Amino acid sequence: MKKVCVLGTGSWGTALALSLAKNNFDVLMWSRTKERAESINKNRENTEYLPGATFPDNLNVTDDLDEAVKDSKIVVLAVPSQAVRGMCVKLKGKLTPDQIIVNVAKGLEKGTGKRLSEVCAEELPDSKYVMLSGPSHAEEVAKDLPTTIVVSSEDIEYAQIVQDAFMSPALRVYTNSDLIGVELGGALKNIIAFGAGICDGLGYGDNTKAALMTRGITEISRLGIAMGAKAITFTGLSGIGDLIVTCTSMHSRNRRAGILIGEGYSVEETLEKVKMVVEGITATEVAHDVAEKLGIDMPITNAIYAVVHDGLEPYEGIKRLMTRNKKNEVEHIGL
Repeated sequence: MKKVCVLGTGSWGTALALSLAKNNFDVLMWSRTKERAESINKNRENTEYLPGATFPDNLNVTDDLDEAVKDSKIVVLAVPSQAVRGMCVKLKGKLTPDQIIVNVAKGLEKGTGKRLSEVCAEELPDSKYVMLSGPSHAEEVAKDLPTTIVVSSEDIEYAQIVQDAFMSPALRVYTNSDLIGVELGGALKNIIAFGAGICDGLGYGDNTKAALMTRGITEISRLGIAMGAKAITFTGLSGIGDLIVTCTSMHSRNRRAGILIGEGYSVEETLEKVKMVVEGITATEVAHDVAEKLGIDMPITNAIYAVVHDGLEPYEGIKRLMTRNKKNEVEHIGL
């Protein structure tokens, strides 16, 4: 039985660890704290982040990072996007050339605007890197509900190795060589999902959400192409696929957070209620800054940014979007 490790004990990392264990890997998860590691091992369940999913005998948790990564063919990086650099720093000197890092966080680094593959490359320049993304709620993957995801790498051979590791009757894995597009699709859709939640919180309907999602993927494509991605990637699993699932499901913490904002809660109150990292809030700030530097028009992102950072009332943000100058639908998409 081959060994793999998952760094992080959040809901998504736990779901992926369960999937790998079901594929007959010896899986060792890493926790930041000894208390959490002991609790999960004792209960055979991650009661905090993925309750109800029982751990098999070949899935265990440790707080020893060296133990976790030693002899692991695949090292799954399952920490929040803003913690990726710090995790990579901790991994320095612990990895061998044949180990593959599989990053599953979706975001852009705050302060630098860099993609997470760029962050990893700066801290671990000799490591093999694969991105895993696509429409996938941890709660459903843990229940073996049919799910499709996508893996991407600058070297397709590494993506194929990861594809083979995760493939199962319940989890279908595709490869895509457009690493930039896969990363950006996963990161930027969180902004639109957050906005979809705001619309729900305001009491708007299906028409509004359909408009937001459709124009949202246009914005994502526009910025993605400017950053070097391929347009077709945004029509796939990490683009429109991930956008659909996060904008329409209550499993989505970005949507749930947006609903609270739409209902009148502050950002601080919202984060307290959600109790998990809301990637869309940080992604909005980073994408807003990157778009400004590149001269890319992102009206939805700008409106959400104004709500979160400038105190604009959500309904005023919608009004701004609806009363902009007339446009042709396909104008300036860049497709």
